Amino acid sequence: MTLHTFHLARLPRFAAVRWLLRAPRARGLRRVEVLAGMRLGAPALSLQRMQVHRLAVFAEWEDEAALERFLREHPFGRRLAAGWHVRLEFLRRWGSVAEYSHLPEHAGRADPDAPVVAVTLARMRLPELPRFIRWGRPVERQVRDHPQTTLALAGMRPPRSVSTFSVWTSARAMTGMVFGHGAGSGDGAGSGDAPEPRDAADPEARRHVAAMGERDRRDFHHEFTTLRFRPLSEHGSWDGRSDYVRGGA
Repeated sequence: MTLHTFHLARLPRFAAVRWLLRAPRARGLRRVEVLAGMRLGAPALSLQRMQVHRLAVFAEWEDEAALERFLREHPFGRRLAAGWHVRLEFLRRWGSVAEYSHLPEHAGRADPDAPVVAVTLARMRLPELPRFIRWGRPVERQVRDHPQTTLALAGMRPPRSVSTFSVWTSARAMTGMVFGHGAGSGDGAGSGDAPEPRDAADPEARRHVAAMGERDRRDFHHEFTTLRFRPLSEHGSWDGRSDYVRGGA
């Protein structure tokens, strides 16, 4: 069974740059994105914006045996094994990035009250970067500070690749944020999908809706996709915690 994973690991800068420039290859590793970690909402020009020594890695595997072999035998895999990762079951795709366009739009339904993981991946239009930062940073802070996210961060690989990763206590909370219903709402569909947007009393809750409207007006990206997953298991620790998924269960 195909498996996806998201990894966080600290590496010496020289080693991190090596893997950013040349992604690993291994038997059973179908696709991989190696990115430098970013703190959501950080100033555009700051050391927190691109943290080369804190790598974020999103990968697709032929099966769990391929992942285990990589973590045990591959030099980069052993680095990742010393950090934290979550194993994921794919549920749904919006938009498209060429490397992940093979994933179906629907593969399963999320329990609206169970933890869920969201991954976005974009290939930027570089002339649109100032607009992207202007509209994107408020959304980054909205996701980062949401009471129902247990982990939220971003990653980038110059010059064009940008990704976000977030763990939510429930699909209901995540879709509530997406559709601007405010913290902790997201009431509506039993499938985990929110109803159509409505006016919200709190304008801060509408940041994501506003940014998506601006993107529709003039796209920031060559390609963009949002992927939703059911977390299967988490391994290791990150920033002193090892319960990002279980803490939301």
